[in-house]
Parts: sequence; structure tokens; C-alpha cells
Amino acid sequence: MSSFLYRLGRTAVRARGLVLAVWLFALLAMGSLASTFNQGTDDTFAIPGSESQDALDYLGRVFPEVSGASAQLVLVVPEGRRVDTAQTKAATSATVERIKGVTQVATVAEPAMSADRRATLIAIPLTVDLAQVTPATKSDLSAIAADLASTVGDGARVYTGGDAFSNRVPRLSPTEGTGLVIALLVLLLTFRSLIAAVMPLLTAVLGVGIAVGVIFMATLVTPISSTAPMLAVMLGLAVGIDYALFLLSRHRDQLAEGLDVEESIARATATAGSAVIFAGLTVVIALLGLGVAGVPFLTTMGVAAAAAVSLAVAIAVTLVPALLSFAGGWLRPRTKKKTRRPRPRIARWWVRAVTRAPLVTVLVVVAGLAVCALPAAGLRLALPDNGTEAEGSPARAAYDVVSDHFGPGYNGPLIVTADIITSTDPVGLVNKIAAEIRALPGVASVPLATPNPKGDTGVIQVVPASAPDSPETEKLVTTLREQEKHFLDAYGTRTAVTGITAIGIDVSAKLGGALLPFGILVVGLSLVLLAMVFRSVWVPIKATAGYLLSVGAAFGATWFVFGQGHLAEHLRVTHTGSVISFLPIVLMGVLFGLAMDYEVLLVSRIREHYVHHGDPAHAIESGFVSASRVVAAAAVIMFAVFAAFVPEGSATVKPIAFSLAVGVFVDAFLVRMTLVPAVLALLGHRAWGLPPKLDRALPVFDAEGDALVHELRLADWPGADEAVSARDLRLDDDRGHAVYAGVDIHLPRGDVLVIHGPGPIGKTALLMTLAGRVTAHKGDLKVLGRVLPQHAHALRRSVAVARCHEVHDPAGAVNAALDEGVDLVLLDDVDLVLRTDARAAVRDILGRRRTAAGRHVSVVLTCQDPDRVRDLLPEGTHLLTLAASPAPLAEVP
Repeated sequence: MSSFLYRLGRTAVRARGLVLAVWLFALLAMGSLASTFNQGTDDTFAIPGSESQDALDYLGRVFPEVSGASAQLVLVVPEGRRVDTAQTKAATSATVERIKGVTQVATVAEPAMSADRRATLIAIPLTVDLAQVTPATKSDLSAIAADLASTVGDGARVYTGGDAFSNRVPRLSPTEGTGLVIALLVLLLTFRSLIAAVMPLLTAVLGVGIAVGVIFMATLVTPISSTAPMLAVMLGLAVGIDYALFLLSRHRDQLAEGLDVEESIARATATAGSAVIFAGLTVVIALLGLGVAGVPFLTTMGVAAAAAVSLAVAIAVTLVPALLSFAGGWLRPRTKKKTRRPRPRIARWWVRAVTRAPLVTVLVVVAGLAVCALPAAGLRLALPDNGTEAEGSPARAAYDVVSDHFGPGYNGPLIVTADIITSTDPVGLVNKIAAEIRALPGVASVPLATPNPKGDTGVIQVVPASAPDSPETEKLVTTLREQEKHFLDAYGTRTAVTGITAIGIDVSAKLGGALLPFGILVVGLSLVLLAMVFRSVWVPIKATAGYLLSVGAAFGATWFVFGQGHLAEHLRVTHTGSVISFLPIVLMGVLFGLAMDYEVLLVSRIREHYVHHGDPAHAIESGFVSASRVVAAAAVIMFAVFAAFVPEGSATVKPIAFSLAVGVFVDAFLVRMTLVPAVLALLGHRAWGLPPKLDRALPVFDAEGDALVHELRLADWPGADEAVSARDLRLDDDRGHAVYAGVDIHLPRGDVLVIHGPGPIGKTALLMTLAGRVTAHKGDLKVLGRVLPQHAHALRRSVAVARCHEVHDPAGAVNAALDEGVDLVLLDDVDLVLRTDARAAVRDILGRRRTAAGRHVSVVLTCQDPDRVRDLLPEGTHLLTLAASPAPLAEVP
């Protein structure tokens, strides 16, 4: 991966104009196509397979008048007046007749009068879903409402509400721009360069613009909720800025070390770009994992956000290198004048403070975050309704008026369907069921109980005594469903509970039930990915535990504000008591990717210092000091971007943004930059290392481009045209014992090397290492110009291996390989070739050492004693004795 990114970075530099033009064209093209063809968002929350959704779909076929969206007109007269006067009744009746003539109106329910006789509610079922309600329909209903208020007069007001008048589509406001302003200030403080500060903002905005265009284009083929593009904007801005920051930081560090601009860009793309791809991959996997819940609108939301993150990654490894090339030497940091007494660094002071008594630090952080998570025990989930709309909006005003005069349940009535096709008295049967439902606890009223026109389905409207998102309403839905068996036994009819409120309860239950499997998915993924990156058991466990602490604290803080109402007024939270159903799973997915991002940035530097010096305490301090500035800047930027969506955000976006802001702050500053150094200090040397079997089973994920750094270090080594070059090569077994150690080889191309020694001393293991089949070795190794183990896979096509104790005709196998054009032949246990004809064939191969095309071939063979195969060896053969300490190469006398 790092080698590919290195080449990609160079290509982006040399074709910087083309790269910039392609991305600008993509922005213009997607913007134009989206504005032309987008079908708008659809906030109809459905959950296929649930009782409520199946019943609603069935009603859409047999009784469409009660299955679509609905509107409300609420007439309210001033204190001291009543709505049951003859004049007001006549005006209301005339209004009902006018409403029946409005397009998309299915019917008009009988007007209901409140108990205080000051309000009349006119329910208006529509023939279409919420997404299909036209502006003309809403405009006509609003005009009729205004006329009714004018006719009644004397201070009467008519409120228009219901689903048809809801406006849950999140919109950007100038307040969200403050996040970008804060990000700019942080970047200016970090880089002390205007060019470097502006570049991440521009690339992030460009990526978000393309992502939003892609999302709205996707509305041609699938419904997408209004929250999806807003979530994509939040994530796209946050990760887009941070990913560009990582590359910029690495590039400027390398420029400060004197590296050439083009080479520095290529290396930054390979090293920091590898970390960006790892971070982006974890976020994308977590977002796609939202599909685990099995809820279509959540799956599309995850895919949309994953697309935004993927674009941010693509821009970081292509457009950012191109822009760095345009900037050239302007990004090179100024050389600071040396002072006699350098100022102490905050990072060094902080890491020493948290590791001075690491156990105390761990206990304080864990206990503190556990306390912060306590409010989450009361977390309640619900879908947004008109009660979560902004105060002063028509839908919210109507919602509040209905709650005040009729009771909160009128804002979320339930529908009970009954299969009455076999009944000889459908009206009587529906009335009997309705009468039993009226007697249930938690039922305020049953205003409607009627069969459909065909008489095969009964519909009973049930008004709860509690609000739609309250625990009492959820309990009532459970009670109604428990009555289904009773109704079947007593009346022979099957019933089901549906309606927007019931669907919301089912969605919340479905998403709540998906949290555990989704949590297992992300935790398992975290353990595996981090074990691949850091080759450690304790680092993944510690990182995953820290992630869970961050999630718990974010849940606790979110419920503290949006559930219990603390600080709600200061954060402009107008509705408390529940949070949007998909907040927990979205938070877990997004925060997982961001937490792994900070973990890799910080711990990879610590591990790098530990590998080079072997001192865990020094590694923690040095690694923390070198990485903390970038981690802190990235976290502050992400916090600012998320927090900027809280003050003016919609009821859907506000709690998500708040929880992400809290989660990022906690994870970056309390977990990664406080808890992690303390835990690593407690573990010491034990923090690093995998059990040998697990080490071999897990693939290596080079998240920091170490492989490329190793390859670049060996670019000019050994300085001669050699087939095999090895320096201080070593391989350990599962117990940590050396299979071979201290091996140095310099085999010129076209020559023969004999590796020998008595007994099992690692000859075969070394031969397989040279073939690229064993990759767990340490030290420097180049075979046919390829650095191993990085290019082991590519090497295998150029190498032939014949194990003489297993192959009946080793010479035949080698000749076949030579015909295919291999450049290196490896023969294991050649002293076991005993037949005269077979030895002659091997002797011929060793003497000839050419492919069918005439190209020179190098040969490495193993044996117990070179004297036994001396008759096979050509003049000038090199000998390598493997023992406890391998001897240097020698030639056959």
C-alpha cells in the first residue's frame, strides 16, 4: 500500500494541473446533475417486516383514506369564548366542505371539540405519503385556515399542523460556519502559515460539495432521508480537514529536515496517506455496518456518510499532494533561532504528569467517565415528530395547541386494524372491539371505529392519554398487541396496531436491539485491526476499552441534556425526554472510526520509538510529544465542526452533533492523550508483542508507511548488482529462540551459493526466507532487487523452489521453471540427490545457469556437507556455514 501511495503522490505532483482540473470538474458536474435531477429527500421512516409497517401497507391497499399523511386545522378562540356557538359551528361546517375539494385530501373527519370548549380539531387524512404532499395542497389548506379565523373573528386563531406541515429537513445556517472559522484559527496556530491553514478547508469543502451532489443524485434510485446529506456534511468537513492536516503536517516536518519538495510530497502521501486510508477505512466499515440494524433508511444514511468519507480519503491522497506541489517551497517552515533556554513543552509536561502515577491516572479517568455515563441508563429512543420542530414553526404551534386543549395523545393517535371479512355484522364487531379498547388503561378516547367501504377491514383510532414518545404510550402499544390473542379467540378476528406512533416505537425497538450486535461488530473489528497494525494484544484491548468509555460518556452527556433537560435552554434544545432513535448506532459507528484514527496517530509514534530504542518509558514520552500536537489540532477541529451544528441545528441533527462533539473531546483528550499513556506506562514491555502463532496468522497492516521508509532506506544498498543481499538477518521460532541469526549474504547475479551445516540449524528456513515464503524475519534483505518482506508476493513469480527430498525429479522441475524465465533457483537438501543421472542433470543446471532466453540465473542450494556435493558445484561457488553464529561467505577452493 505505501509503495503504491508513494507512486501516486509522485504522479499527483507531476500531473498537478490535471488532478486539480478533474476534481473541479467533478464538483461542477455533480452540482449541476444534482440540481437538475434530484427528487428531494424522503423522511418517511419505514421498517419492513414489522407489525406496524405491514399493517400500514395493508391499509394502503384496502383503506387508503387512513394510510397516508395527514393535516390538521385547529380553531382556538380566546378565553371566555366557546366554539360550540351556532356561528362558529356553521363556519366550521363550511370549512369542512371546502377542505373536501382540496387536491390530495382523502376525506375530512368529523370536527372534535376540546373539553374546555375553546378549540375544535379538524383532522384531514390525505391520499399521499408525506414526501408527495405538494406545496399547492399546503397553500390551499393554509388559505382555508386563514378564512376560517377571519370568519369566526374576535381574536380566533386557526393553526395548521400535522405531518403535512412538518419541516424536518435540516438546513445549514451561518452558525455552522463558525466551525470552519475555528478550524482556520487552529490550523493557523498549528502551521503559522496562511497557505497551509486554508488548504485543508478548501479540500474539505470541495469533497463535501461532491458528496452532497452524489447523495442527491442517488435520490433518483432510492429514497434518502434529509438527515443523510447533513450527516455527510458534518463528517465530510471533519474528516476532510483532519486528513489533509495529517499529510500537511508530515510534509512540513520533512521539508524542515531538508527533503526535496517532490520527494517529501511522495513520502508524506505514502506514510501519512497510509494512516489516512486506515482511518478512512475504519470509518467507512463502521458506517456501512449500520446496515446490521436492517432498517433501510439507516442503511442509506450510512452509505451516504461512507461516500463522503471515501471522497475525503480520495482527495487527501490525490488533490492534497497536487496542491502541495503548487505551493512548493512556500510551505517550508521557517528556521527558528536557537535560544539559550527553550520553553518547556506542554505536551512533555502533560505526559510526564499522567505517567508519574499511572495507576492513579487510570483509576481517576475510568471512574470519572463511568460517572459521566450514568445518565445513559435512562436513555429513551424515539423518532422525531412535530413536537421536536423549532418553536414558532406552524407544525410546532399546532402540536402545542393540540396538547394543551385536547391532550398529548391527540398528536400521536394509534390505529388498530381488524380483519372482519368473515363477520356478518362488521359494524357491530368493530364497535365491540372499540368498546373493549376504551376500557384499557392509558386510552384517552376512541374517536373513530368503522369498517372500510368493502366491509372486510375495520379501523379503530385510539388516542393515548400520553405523548407519542412517552413510556406510557409504548406500554399502551404493548398492551394492545397483547390483546390480539384475546380478540382472535373471542371474535375470530385478527388485529394489528399501526400508525406513525406505532411505527416510531417499532423503529426505536429495532434500533435498540441492533446496538449489541453492532457493538460486537465494531469491538471485534477494533481488536483485529489494531492487532494487525501494532502487533500487540494489550494495545487493541486498551484501545477498545477506551472507545467504550468514550461512547458511554457521550451517551450520558447527551441524555443529561436532551433527556433530563439540563443546560437545554443554553443549547436551544426545545424538546426533551427522548433522543432520535438512530443516534446511538450512528454515534457508535462514527466515533469508532475517529477513535481508531487518534489511536493510530498517537500509538504508532510511541511504537516507532520503542522499536528503535527498546525503552518503554522513553518511547511513551517521545512518541507523545511528537504526535500530540497533530492529534490535539485534529480533535479541536473535529469538535468545533460538530459543535457548530448544535445551536441552530434541527431536532434531528442537534443531538447527533452534540454527542459526536462530546465523544470526540472525551476520546481525544481524556482517553487517547491521558488514559493511553498511563496504561502503556503500567504495561511497560508487556504492551508490545503478539503470541507467535497469532503473529503469523494475522496479516500486517502498515498504517504508517514503515515499509516504505524501510524500502527507501535500502534504495542504494548494497551498491552492487547482487541477486541476494542480506544484513544481520534473523528468524525466531514460536518460543523466541533463534532459528538462524546474524546472516550476511552478498551473492552476485549469476553465481551459486551453498548454505550448509549439520542437522536442523535453519537452512530450509533461510532458503524459504530468500524465496519470500517466510516473512517474519528481522534485518535487511533484498532478493533480485526487491526488498523483503514488502515485495515477497511479487518476488515469488521470479523464484523457483525445489525440495529435493520431496521432488522425484528436481532437475526436471528446475528446467521447467527456467523455461518460464525465473531469475533465482533454490534447491533444498541437494545432497539427497543420489542417482547418477539425477546428479548429472543438477550438475548441468548449475554449470549452465541460464534461462531458455539465455538470461543468467542465480542458484542457492542447501546441504549438510558441501564435500558431498562438490562434484556438482561450479568454480567460484560461494559457501555459507550456518551454525550458532553463521560464518561469512567463502568460496569453494
